Amino acid sequence: MTTQTVTLTGLCAVYGTGARRVTALDGVTTSFAGGTFTAVMGPSGSGKSTLLHCAAGLDKPTAGTVTIDGRRLDDLGEDELTRLRRDRIGFVFQAFNLVSTLTAAENVELPLRLARRRPPARDVLAALDTVGLTDRAGHRPSELSGGEQQRVAVARALITRPAVVFADEPTGALDSAASQQILRLLRALVDNHRQTVVMVTHDPAAAAYADRVLLLADGRIVDELTGGITATVVAERIAERETAPAQSAVESSC
Repeated sequence: MTTQTVTLTGLCAVYGTGARRVTALDGVTTSFAGGTFTAVMGPSGSGKSTLLHCAAGLDKPTAGTVTIDGRRLDDLGEDELTRLRRDRIGFVFQAFNLVSTLTAAENVELPLRLARRRPPARDVLAALDTVGLTDRAGHRPSELSGGEQQRVAVARALITRPAVVFADEPTGALDSAASQQILRLLRALVDNHRQTVVMVTHDPAAAAYADRVLLLADGRIVDELTGGITATVVAERIAERETAPAQSAVESSC
């Protein structure tokens, strides 16, 4: 039986009122199974980053439910939600968000330090080993390349052994070689460690590393790709949707 690590049900995110009302998510229902890699794509304003932020508990949806690791986020108080984000959710963003005065090892252990827990040195080194950076443990961010800094960020996301890792444009600030290295790393986390990864990206080449691609438009999931995913297939499907005749507006479910 496949276990769903993250489940979204009827997710709505509405901002503003009246003429300024914007529906960022319009009744999204989907799930992300354990040990899978999903890419979320769509044009600017389609709702992909809002989906990720609501799914990760960073933003509160207007309606609908998010369940992570068997726990509904709307059932949790602020302290419980903070603990869940800290202990069961990993984050990787386009900006590396490393503390410049800390070494790579100290940046990796920071989430546990903030929780007033002192991680064993072997766990920190194991996280760095997963991303191939044990030899850079004592280096500060200014002494690391962009790709190495993002790998430290991935190790930091993994130190708590999260149920899911959410990645928001993780290769957006990297050159092509470093991007491929990060994407291969995320793929290996899924294949070798059964990690669940949900990644927002605009790049068909990045999406090709995933098991499944969700295409969003106007806050709705409008297409889904599984099996035989390549950059060409993704780009062609996006182009098909962009050139298809406009459909009449669908009444919002929010």
